[in-house]
Amino acid sequence: MAHKEPLVTVQYAVQLGDRGRLVLPAKLRAKLGLRTGERLLVSVDPSGEMRLATLDRQARRFRGALKAGAHGGSPSEDLIADRRREAAQEDEERR
Repeated sequence: MAHKEPLVTVQYAVQLGDRGRLVLPAKLRAKLGLRTGERLLVSVDPSGEMRLATLDRQARRFRGALKAGAHGGSPSEDLIADRRREAAQEDEERR
């Protein structure tokens, strides 16, 4: 059986600096593999909780969700299937 790390939320203290800048501690940057100049996305939920992620990570996550599609297929496959059904229906109506 593989050993899994416990699900523990790690917290890092940051301070809001002049002009609204946040400095992320070196340990946090290293843990997340962040590089200087990397673009980040801050998400805020209705309760005011914030989540920080790289734009690349969010894009990969979004593409993964789209790839799976609503019914387990890809969005392009779903669209092609819809168009084929519409064409077949139009052919039936013409007869």
